Amino acid sequence: MLTVHLNWFTSDEQFPFFIQYGGHDEDMDLHRHLDFSELVIVLSGNATHIVNSEASFIKKGNVFVIDGVTAHAYKDPHDFKICNIMFRPEMLKAAGSDLRASKGFQALFLLEPYYRNIQHYESKMNLSIASLEHVSSMISFMMEEYESKLQGYQTMLRARFMELVVFLSRQYEKEETGVQSNLMHLANAISFIEAHFLESLTLEDIASKSGISVRHLNRIFQSYYQTTPFSYLLKLRLERACMLLKTTSLPITEISYECGFNDSNYFTRQFTKVLGMSPKAYRRH
Repeated sequence: MLTVHLNWFTSDEQFPFFIQYGGHDEDMDLHRHLDFSELVIVLSGNATHIVNSEASFIKKGNVFVIDGVTAHAYKDPHDFKICNIMFRPEMLKAAGSDLRASKGFQALFLLEPYYRNIQHYESKMNLSIASLEHVSSMISFMMEEYESKLQGYQTMLRARFMELVVFLSRQYEKEETGVQSNLMHLANAISFIEAHFLESLTLEDIASKSGISVRHLNRIFQSYYQTTPFSYLLKLRLERACMLLKTTSLPITEISYECGFNDSNYFTRQFTKVLGMSPKAYRRH
């Protein structure tokens, strides 16, 4: 199987990003991306999409993300034209907390690629004609920026890429049907935690907002994140605490309450356990 590297398309280590139109007149062999993810928008035509050993039909308007460990190929293309946007996953870290709280973002860019690799997962986003036209115009602008490489083009492309990510995440939320709705339970849980992690939350609260049982909530979290909902919640709270310790002079007790901890001693124990030093030492470090 062919392993594809991002540096086959761009040698710019400072800007690991590539965008192109792809016209496929013949089958494309099964291949895997070594060090990048790929956002695919089908602009016209149709083909059979092979993911690992499973096949599904894709057509104009479909949008999906393939991560770096998933093998895929295209077979039997008919007037098949796509846009490939190749990017390192860390580019998505530019997403603000409001976007990370979006169930569409969680589902399309994080959860779907994972599930597509570990099991047969045919679901893919399907844009309306109007939405596809809007996305096509966004892509056209990005292509012009990428090809002209005028001063500031990297900053412009990062901004336009995130604009596209936001738009697609919003459209994904509108679909929520069939197989896709099952994945949305997990996306609901994650987005709810991201939006409310500074508040007092219980597993029952999270499960209720996600439309699933506490048992199923724990199971799907363990499957994808190899952790528990509580550990995920704790991670967000401690990240917030680290930021406040470094950027403010707030007392540690106040920071603990600001970050959702009802007991400052418990906060200090958890912080020390995870970070390997006390909050006071972290502030001095």
